[in-house]
Amino acid sequence: MVCEDIPQTVVLTDVGARTLDVLQVVRRLTRMSIWHSKVLMDQAPVVIHDGISEEAAESAVAALREAGAHADVRPQNLPGSPDSAV
Repeated sequence: MVCEDIPQTVVLTDVGARTLDVLQVVRRLTRMSIWHSKVLMDQAPVVIHDGISEEAAESAVAALREAGAHADVRPQNLPGSPDSAV
């Protein structure tokens, strides 16, 4: 059985030069405080969202890129998949 709706992960790979703009987007996407959002950004590359639909992931990445960040959509590693750790 093939699953059409594979959960996606949004990864912030680099904050870029417009830190405050990216901070606002990260805060909006994660619903975290300013401080927690800043701590999360400082850990880049870091997962911002995990297990969301492809459409939501693409929207989040577009918002991050518009703010000046570098971000990617990656398929979520599911237990038992060849890419997951044993």
